[in-house]
Amino acid sequence: MTTRFATQEDVRVVYGFINELENTVFDYDTFEKYYFENLENKNNIYLVATDTVKNVIGFCSSHGQILLHHQCMVFEIQELFIATDYRDKKVGRFLLQALEDILKQQGHELLEVTSNKRRTEAHRFYINNGFAESHFKFTKKLS
Repeated sequence: MTTRFATQEDVRVVYGFINELENTVFDYDTFEKYYFENLENKNNIYLVATDTVKNVIGFCSSHGQILLHHQCMVFEIQELFIATDYRDKKVGRFLLQALEDILKQQGHELLEVTSNKRRTEAHRFYINNGFAESHFKFTKKLS
């Protein structure tokens, strides 16, 4: 298993992962447009995990922004998805460690994640990997 930065060539597999993660089918053209834009943003880190024959088996996206209340650049995991056949094989931990290593090498000190309340297995994963349950997140639909 290896990790690498995601590329434009990964768009279709990542599209499938995100559709499965969100249990929906997003408009492909819109997804592709935003995916490509996000790849170009220097404050985003998109990683994929690959198996021994280079098939993409996992995806992790993290977006960074300077937050005044932390007085530093803070990265937040936006999506972390592992292909069904590769779950419970430490792929998520492998991707998370790769992201942490990159952030540390770049001198960053804070990584956050928000997870839907219904994803209790994800909550356990993050807690088991050193994240503290320290905040509530509130959302409001504007349309």
